Amino acid sequence: MGYITREFRRVGTRLINTYDGIAITLKDEASFAQWIGVNIASWVLMCFVEMTSIERIVIIVLGLMILVMELLNTGIEAAIDRIGPEIHPLSKKAKDAGCAAVAIMALAGLVSWAIILLD
Repeated sequence: MGYITREFRRVGTRLINTYDGIAITLKDEASFAQWIGVNIASWVLMCFVEMTSIERIVIIVLGLMILVMELLNTGIEAAIDRIGPEIHPLSKKAKDAGCAAVAIMALAGLVSWAIILLD
């Protein structure tokens, strides 16, 4: 099999895995769907607020980063749950850190919106 054929197959596999990861997270994690809703509302609001292209890019990227953090947090939680159901301090640490990552990214988005609206 040639290099190009092999790479196309790998890209196809990655696209399927990406779709599966988003679909299962959307199905199992209500917070992921909620953040998608927040992103849509944010993007609609951008149509009514005067802002520069850079400000729009910042809002869009931060919104997408919240989704990325939520996907990573879901992965962390799934891996910890796979290890076992017992409560362990390291499991709590991993899950709490993932949760904090989502919260900090959301705070960055909120602060960015506040600066833009108050400017």
